[in-house]
Amino acid sequence: MQQLGRCPTQSCRNVRLTGGVVGTSTVRINRRRRSAQKIRCSENGNSGSRGSTTVHKLLEEDGVLLVPGCYDALSAKILAQAGHKAAFLSGYAVSATLLGEPDIGLLTPPEMSRKAGQICYAVPSVPILADADTGGGNVLNVQRTIRQLIAAGCKGCFLEDQEWPKRAGHVRGNEVISMEEHAAKVYAARQAIGDSDFFLVARTDARGLSAKHGLDDSITRANLYMDAGADASFVGAARSIEELEEIGKRTKGYRCCNMLEGGLAPMRTPAQLKEIGIQIVVHPLAGLFAAGKAMKKVYGSLMQDGTTSGFSEDMLSFEDFGALIGFEEKMELEESLTRSDRDGKLRVKVKGPTKPTA
Repeated sequence: MQQLGRCPTQSCRNVRLTGGVVGTSTVRINRRRRSAQKIRCSENGNSGSRGSTTVHKLLEEDGVLLVPGCYDALSAKILAQAGHKAAFLSGYAVSATLLGEPDIGLLTPPEMSRKAGQICYAVPSVPILADADTGGGNVLNVQRTIRQLIAAGCKGCFLEDQEWPKRAGHVRGNEVISMEEHAAKVYAARQAIGDSDFFLVARTDARGLSAKHGLDDSITRANLYMDAGADASFVGAARSIEELEEIGKRTKGYRCCNMLEGGLAPMRTPAQLKEIGIQIVVHPLAGLFAAGKAMKKVYGSLMQDGTTSGFSEDMLSFEDFGALIGFEEKMELEESLTRSDRDGKLRVKVKGPTKPTA
């Protein structure tokens, strides 16, 4: 038995896993019939940063948080200027824009962390929740991925229970690992987070595996993942508003859902979802789909007409785009730090030499 430290959950509970009910202080994890691992939990618990993160504070303000998706520094700046308080870094969108590939496991955690760092630098006032996919492998890979995202400046992530290589949640061919194995990943992530300002969402994609039992299985998984250390749960691919209501009633703690244009769940406002117990509302692909349609339209027009002269009303002007990315602010900053004399030589503003003190 390996002592892994105190339990990160608010309180330890009886949990029925593959190994059976094992009491209030030990959870037995059977990982695909391999050697059992025990996670010893302290009755006192160890909340660490749980309940005190930036995302928790945003949720406490209005009781619900709207989180649009972004995929690069520019899209993050646009949503920040629109007034959004948080953003989701979509793996689907980054795979499409960085690689030009579908979300089928081709994007790697280091690539995602680099993109996250660029975005967090561009919009330091907007907390970024990153798509961590499956965490990159086993519990050790999960911990490395979590630490990389924290170092990049992210304020949280989504960690899902699909098998690797994973696929986008709404597409065919998804498979999930055992709930016990993913609970171990969630626990490992919580240990890696420690006291960092980082909000952990545990996602399950088990809903799509069975029309009859998928919802019940997903709810069981979501509650187990909350016990393992998640700050919120996300049951992916809910089929109807009635299923979202069931999720709101039967799962613990904060709950998250996707509002995906063309997806399975019906579109609802944050206020409507708050009424049924959903507190985190993510629109992961709205910006990507809008940008994709706009670019198809302008490139098609350019190919057909050989000019964009009839398309100017649907495009930002050179000056407006410069304002969007802060061109004048950068020029003013440069001028405040340096100047050129009449000969064109650059002069840097620094303090003059001072006399040495005795």
